[in-house]
Order: sequence, then structure tokens, then C-alpha cells
Amino acid sequence: MIACSIEKISKMFGGNTLFTDLSFQINQGSRVGLVGANGSGKTSIFKLLTGIEAPDSGTIHFKKGLKAGYLAQIPSFPEEMTSRDVLLTVFEDLRKIEHNMKQLEIEMANISDDRSLNQLLSNYGVLQEKFALNGGYEMEAELSKIVNGLGINDLLPKKFASLSGGEKTKIGLGIVLLQKPDLLLLDEPTNHLDLSAIEWLGAFLKEYEGTIMTISHDRYFLDEVVTSILELEDGEITVYHSNYSQFVIQKEERLLKEFQAYEEQQKKIQKMKETIKRLREWANQANPPNAGLHRRARSMEKALERIERLKRPILQKKKMAFQLEEAGRSGKDVVIAEKLSKAFQDKVLFKDINFSLFYGERAVIVGDNGTGKSTLLKMILGEASVDEGKLRIGSNVKIGYLSQHYEAINSEHTVLEEFREEVHVTEGEARNILAGFLFYGYMVYRKVGQLSGGERMRLRLAQLMYQDINLLVVDEPTNHLDIESREVLEDALEKFKGTILSVSHDRYFINKLFSKIYWLADGAIHEFIEDYQHAKEKMSLRKNKKEKYPKLEVQKEVKPIKKEKQRSIDDLEKDIALFEQKISELNKLMMVESSIDTLQELHVEKESLEEKCQELYVQYEAWCD
Repeated sequence: MIACSIEKISKMFGGNTLFTDLSFQINQGSRVGLVGANGSGKTSIFKLLTGIEAPDSGTIHFKKGLKAGYLAQIPSFPEEMTSRDVLLTVFEDLRKIEHNMKQLEIEMANISDDRSLNQLLSNYGVLQEKFALNGGYEMEAELSKIVNGLGINDLLPKKFASLSGGEKTKIGLGIVLLQKPDLLLLDEPTNHLDLSAIEWLGAFLKEYEGTIMTISHDRYFLDEVVTSILELEDGEITVYHSNYSQFVIQKEERLLKEFQAYEEQQKKIQKMKETIKRLREWANQANPPNAGLHRRARSMEKALERIERLKRPILQKKKMAFQLEEAGRSGKDVVIAEKLSKAFQDKVLFKDINFSLFYGERAVIVGDNGTGKSTLLKMILGEASVDEGKLRIGSNVKIGYLSQHYEAINSEHTVLEEFREEVHVTEGEARNILAGFLFYGYMVYRKVGQLSGGERMRLRLAQLMYQDINLLVVDEPTNHLDIESREVLEDALEKFKGTILSVSHDRYFINKLFSKIYWLADGAIHEFIEDYQHAKEKMSLRKNKKEKYPKLEVQKEVKPIKKEKQRSIDDLEKDIALFEQKISELNKLMMVESSIDTLQELHVEKESLEEKCQELYVQYEAWCD
């Protein structure tokens, strides 16, 4: 069944045509990813679907009664409202019913007239049934589910008006999810979430009962959630019935077929043109001129005019010409941390952590929001102080910094002026360089303050290309880039011969570039030499070990006892089985552990359990004898 049908819609924005005669449909229950370059019109399609904007022409039809949910912009609320109050606005009708029920309860407690009491009870029953049917008793559970999943518990008591833009966006996402619309429209939902929240959201959407359409540049998230891709390119929509990874393969195959068809048609057209030319030459050479040959030439010319010309497919779009130049290499030790501690506003971010980053390594720091990832980068950059311990930067280390938040030297600068503040070249050379980063012609005279997030990132990349660096420190660099720009950045980082240290929640980016993962959690740092998924599995094992088996010891201490006081053989067998189970669990943990310190701790615990188990075997043998 079709949830939404879009028929020949057209839209202009700022004097530019985004798309003309665009048609597609969304089936009920489908999971759709809308992809395309920044500025291609993806968000405009969402605004058309929700009625925020109207198409210049064409129509949009929805299934009768369908409710769409979309966070177009952060709504405003009275200053006194907390984030919890804002989230509860979703249940406004239910809360009114709940309030009326409480009022009736007060009235019923203070009335003695049976007739009036019966009337109040009847009214209360109607309200209670309505409250229950509309999910009133699940209201708090639903709120807790979304709040815990998105990791926004700490925001609930804060005034909504005081939150940052990113925090307000997370609350806004919570509102949309709590609304449970039939058509859920999500525009870059992972941008302000940490890894735990992103993974929770992916699992939540897989179980979602309605229809989902999401705009996302997070390729890992798209692979997890969507089952079809709509690509908006050059004002046209192409449908692929697959996740993102399969879409990339299918698109390449489609373009190759289209290019082959285009070449075949061009050969046919050229051959027809040559035939027409020869027919006319032969006709004119005849004496008198041959009218029949002229007619044949004209007939073939009309056939040529009727041919529907195929567009030449673009196999590769113009991309940024980004390649980092490495300065002279640094020493072997790049960053060494020893018993490093840092607190912020009375909260301990991490304590006594140790790690080493060596020349040529690519390491990424991951963890939930608030664990100190960006703070650790700032300490390395010298922008934050060390509370305790040592942080040493190696010899001849030259640091370049790439942040998701580009802070211009002067927002009134043009792109050209801003670039030349850091890279001292002639205007002509600067314009040539900037053209390689897709700033063409008049675009170099745009004010930096008017640039989009992706454009600001491109400008910073252009500056970095000519910096003297051998350690690149990168903080969430993919947040404002479209997929094509992310791929260019990844290619450039792969070619960089220096050392890279990054903070990221982009799992695709992490798996593609980094062989070492530093995982910040509970004030400690855990090191993994593998991909994200394996690191996550080991972190889960450690968490389970900590929660379920804090010391991996049995409840009662088993001591040698005299034979006449020994327990039954059944009791001994149960205790032996318990010890062997815990030894087996320790063996599994040791098989996947990479930290030497943790392995030593696990080995000591294992030896203690094996010794106690041996004592039980001695008693068991004595009993059997």
C-alpha cells in the first residue's frame, strides 16, 4: 500500500531550480534513505512532504489519515519550561485527562451523597477508559525509553531555553520519536548523538511500526536502518531497492550500462550522419542530380531528428583536490600520557589513564558524550591544562587541527581573504588552489560567515593542505560533510604519511581509517587494535564482567573440613561445577582481552579459583574412598 505519492513536483529556491517534474512514491512500512549532495534539495523535499512549503507545481498525495512527524526547526517554548516539560507536551491531551481524573478523585473523596458519587464514578470511568486506550499508563515508560536511549537524562531538569543548539536538537528528536507518527521524517538524526545513542536509535528504528524516511550522510547508519535508497542528483530521483553499500555497487553498474548505451547511440548517430553526407554527395555528383538519393538522405535525417538523445552519464563527479603534504617526520614517540587525570566542573572525566601514540599510527578516540574525548584533544593541543600526571608531545611534532566547528579569523573575510591569512601565496595561486576545493569564480568572494558547514570544512581543508604538519588532530570532521566530501577526506587521510589522532562517532569512517581505538568509559581508557565492531564486543564483555562477576568468586569460602563433617557428594559436585563454570568464563574473557594489565588481573583470579576447585576435588576423592 502506498503511504505517499509525489507526482511531477517542481521547486525553485533562491532563483535556482532544485528539481522539475519529480515523481516517486513511498510504500507503507518502508525504510527509505534519501541521499544526495549538500544543496541538492533533500531538506526541501521533507518540507514539501510536511506542508511547511508548497511545490511550485505538481501534487503530493497521502494515505487518508496519515500523520507525518518532522523536526523542521527547533520550536520555541516559554523560558520557565524544563526539557522534561517540553518532552511531555507530546502527551498534552493525555495529561489533561490525567488532571481531570485527579480532580474527580479529590471530589469523590469529599462527597457523601451516593447519587452524586455514582455520577462522579461514571465520569471517572469514561475518562479512565479513554486514558488507558490512548496509552496513558505507558506514558512514563515511553518517556523513559526515549530519554535513556538518546542519553538525554541529564538535560531533563535544565531549562530548555538554556540548552545549546545541539542539545535542543536532541530534545526535538525525542519529541518526534514520542509522537510515533505514521510517516517519520528524520533529517540527519545522528549528527548530535554519541555512539551509544546512535546504536540505540538504529535498533529503535528497525522495530518501528510506521514508515521511515531519513536524510543521512552516516553510511553505517543507513546500512543498519534503510531497505531502499532514493538518490537525488541533478534534479532527478533514482530508486535503489537496497541498503547504502549495495546502492553504491548498483549505481556503479547502472552508470556503466548507461555509458555503454550512450556510446552505442553516439556511434549509431555518427554512422547515420556519415551516410546522409555520402547520399547527398552521390546525389549531387549525378548528372542530372539524383532526386531519389536526396529523398533517402532527407528521410534518414528526419529519422535522426526523431531519435531521443541519451544524456552522457557522469561516471565521476568533480571532487575536492585534497592531498595533505607531510612535513619532516617526527620522532617515534608522538604523544605519551602517563597517569593522566582531568576533571571539569567537579566531574572527573578520566583518572590515571596511560596511552602512547607512535609515528605513523592512526588512532581514534570513541566514547559517550561527556567522557572527555574532546577535552583530551584540547590537552594535546595545549588548549586545556593537565590536572595530574604527564602528557608529553614528542620531538619535531608539528600539529595540524581539523575541527567540526570552523572558527574563522574574521567572518567578514571573503573565502579568498580567509585562505590567504593562513597560506601566503599570490591571489592567482590562491584562486587556483580554492578551485580544487570547489570554490569557483565569484564563490571566492563570498563572506566566510555565509558559508554552510560543509563549505567551511572545505575551506579549512584547503588551508590544511599547505600547513607544515606531521600530526593531524581531527575532531568529528565528517559531521557537516556530504558523502562525496567524506569520501574525499577519507582518501586524503589514507594517503597522509604522518600520524593521525581523531575523535569520531562515524563508524564507517572509523572502520575505514583507524587500526587503533582508544575507548573512554567510566574514567578509564581501553585500547583495541581492531575494528569498531570487535572493540564494541570486547567492551560489552568487560561491562558484563563488571556487572555480573565483579570478582568472579563464589559466595562461600570453601575450607578443608574433617571427613566426618563433609557434605554430601551432591553438594560437592554442585560446588565443583560452579567453580568450573566461572573458570570457563574467565578463559573466554582472557581469549578476547588485549590489555596486558587486565590479562594479569584475570590470570590471578583464575589461579585462585583453580586452587579452590582443587581443594574440592580432594574432598570429593576422600568422600568417594
